[in-house]
Amino acid sequence: MYNKKEKRSVYRTLAEIISLILCASCCALGALWASRSPENLLLISIIMVLGAISLSIFTMLGFSSLEKKRKVHGPTGPVLGSIMYDVVNSASEPALICDEQKKIIWFNRFAQDASGVSGSLLGKSLSLIMQNPLPEGDDKNEKEIITTLGERTYRVEVTKISSAGKLYSLLIFRDITELARLQKFVCDDEKIIAYIIVDNLEELLQFEQENYREASGKIETEMRAWANEVNGIIKEYEKDKYIFIFRNEDLEKFIENKFEILDKIRNIRVGSGFVPVTISIGVAKIKGTLADKERAAHAALDMALQRGGDQAVVKFDENISFFGGKTSTVHKRTKVPARVAGSKLVSLMASASNVIIMGHKYPDYDAFGASVGLARLAMICGVKVNVVTDPKNPNIKRCMKFFDEYKYKGLFVDSARGLDLIKSETLLVIADVNNPDMFESIDIYNNVYNIAIIDHHRKTAESERKLLIEYIDPASSSTCELVAEMLEQCLPMTTLEAVEANMLLAGISLDTKQFTKGTGPKTYGAAMYLLDNNASYEAIQDLFKTNIIDYRQISKFGQKVEMYRNCTAIAVNYEVGDASTDRALVAKVADSLLSVEGVSASFALMQIDDTVHISARSNGSVNVQLILERLKGGGRYDSAGAQIKSASIQQTLVMLKDAIDDYFNVED
Repeated sequence: MYNKKEKRSVYRTLAEIISLILCASCCALGALWASRSPENLLLISIIMVLGAISLSIFTMLGFSSLEKKRKVHGPTGPVLGSIMYDVVNSASEPALICDEQKKIIWFNRFAQDASGVSGSLLGKSLSLIMQNPLPEGDDKNEKEIITTLGERTYRVEVTKISSAGKLYSLLIFRDITELARLQKFVCDDEKIIAYIIVDNLEELLQFEQENYREASGKIETEMRAWANEVNGIIKEYEKDKYIFIFRNEDLEKFIENKFEILDKIRNIRVGSGFVPVTISIGVAKIKGTLADKERAAHAALDMALQRGGDQAVVKFDENISFFGGKTSTVHKRTKVPARVAGSKLVSLMASASNVIIMGHKYPDYDAFGASVGLARLAMICGVKVNVVTDPKNPNIKRCMKFFDEYKYKGLFVDSARGLDLIKSETLLVIADVNNPDMFESIDIYNNVYNIAIIDHHRKTAESERKLLIEYIDPASSSTCELVAEMLEQCLPMTTLEAVEANMLLAGISLDTKQFTKGTGPKTYGAAMYLLDNNASYEAIQDLFKTNIIDYRQISKFGQKVEMYRNCTAIAVNYEVGDASTDRALVAKVADSLLSVEGVSASFALMQIDDTVHISARSNGSVNVQLILERLKGGGRYDSAGAQIKSASIQQTLVMLKDAIDDYFNVED
């Protein structure tokens, strides 16, 4: 048998012999022809010789071209298939091929050994040995995924192959077990920073100062025991404020047990009081330097406090997780935060070219009253101010009759006019809402650079925009209470107009249900300030009256009330309502259900346009905010709401019951 080099030599020799024979034949034929035609002897000889030479050259060139073609393309057909089969089959890594239905059509012995499956893999589903899905489509570029076979970790290189009109996937498994172990070790050993603050110890001990040291000692003992369990470091850097450093591996344990340290601290009681001590925790699990993590942990702690305390907030690179929040916020007595926020807001207003104030969609008396109070603060600063609101809203129509059209001419504008008022130095102040989806005008929010938020609802997510002021206090009964405190600290006496004081008082009255719910010392202090500025309970009573049409609508909810889990009442109106009038009715129904014996939490549902509105209320024993957060809603511990778009009443009712079940299952 000849090898390839010897074969090419034989082919070349044969080509040369054939060329010589052809050349001799041409000469012989030329001589024969010349003997018959002597007069053309010279011409015929020349033609014959040239023809023979050309034929010889053509034969040699053809052979060279064939040989060159063989060099470029190499072996083809069965030869190449045999080579590729030997390469893949003899590879030291597991390898297999599957079809479009993810059925294995070929595998090598290493894949069989690594899979741990008894019997042949041929014809079996790929999901039998790996759970990670393959990339879809006919993309022929190599893609990789990470999976485990037995106790080993592999990086799977996937190559899409198209053959005979069918698509196949070649999978080659690269063993990266040691690399994965090293990465896990580095990840687990990564240092996590947490900030911890005792929420309410000072408020609880105002009348039992002698017990402060004992209570503080119990809290520190619990937290040090918590840190010692994971060999972490915890230090008190300021009174009732701690910094905690631990490993990333331990954070997974804390998340798994839902930060049980919150429950342990909550079991501490002070003196003869029954109100528990609570802490707030801010944790940062992000990429970056220690300084980046420290700032993120501070931001997470701020969010925990803005949500009412008694909870842990864990900030990841992509999202935020919340744990705890089982107790109602303790009312604080200090007015220092209001004075600080008011002073900063006055400074910002004074330096702005103009001020735009707005609340949430479908404004209530709290949003409208707070906006009016903030407008007075801007007027004192001598800056042009406008309040953006919906003039068609029935609540606004009721309020407008109190305002002198001449004195307040041009103050109230709609969203379209508000957009025209935006300048480079405009300051936007948002009242009674912190969720952008609920802003009166999202376009105004997106087009103003300088923004401040004043609110009393618990924060549900981190703001995407940088805010100059973010004064959120869930312990306050209403945003009007916060604004009244700021006005008391920043305005000279008798500066506030009577109609403005009445609107602020109406907002407080609405959210406290006529001072029967959610009140604290600061609530009554704000009311006294407003009464000193000529506010009158009698003047605002007409705002709370229900007309006969609304009364009939409310009665329709009572026909469909269901007691769920023995302590929650769910009322449903299956008629499609009107956005301008019926949204407030849902809240009134939820309020009225709390007066029913045995009801700890109430939920009212009604479809308005293509959205199902949910209003929830609680007597303080159930955190309705945590329930509706599962439905992308929010609010406060005892008052919350949610809007479910593109869903029917029946679908929303199922989702609500699932959320209630989740809440109580966690509590249990």
